Amino acid sequence: MSAENNAFRRKLERGAELRAVRSWGGNAEEDAELEAADAQEREKRRKVDDAARVEYLIRDAQKQGKFDNLKYAGKPIPGLGDHYDPDWWVKGLIQRERLSGMGPPAILLRIEDSELDAKLDQQYTEKQARDILEDFNKRVIEARRQLQGGPPVVTKLRDVEAELERWRGRRAAASPPDPEPTRETKRTWWQRLWNGSG
Repeated sequence: MSAENNAFRRKLERGAELRAVRSWGGNAEEDAELEAADAQEREKRRKVDDAARVEYLIRDAQKQGKFDNLKYAGKPIPGLGDHYDPDWWVKGLIQRERLSGMGPPAILLRIEDSELDAKLDQQYTEKQARDILEDFNKRVIEARRQLQGGPPVVTKLRDVEAELERWRGRRAAASPPDPEPTRETKRTWWQRLWNGSG
């Protein structure tokens, strides 16, 4: 195979020489030889199918080390096993570019819906949690009414009372139980004076 490649390479080099000569005013015999070399090169390229060409390019890139130290080498591709999300590209853009508050209301509400429990858990009073839930439901209804285009709003309304019950349960599970009150013995005035604590 290398003998064929060397012969072909010599023909190409000869073709390049003939082109150089032709630019300086070559004759008809040299032109014919040049055309024959070009035709042979085109025929060889036509005979090589796409799969063989791709295999060659991959092997060549591997030899050059172009596949070394890739970002996800030996790691799973993120998001490959997840369920299908029709808005995956918008979410990816928002996440990559760290955009906040931008995008279609349907997408923003879905993101907020997925983070709503964590936001509720940060609240101290039931009134704060109730206000957040009512505001969320109001914005979902408003987004459903708008006819501005974009993806449909499929975010469900939250049942305020059920969510508050879940919030109370999470708070009760997260807070440590009250310690048993320890019985302090009352110290006399001279014990307090003696220890220096007044």
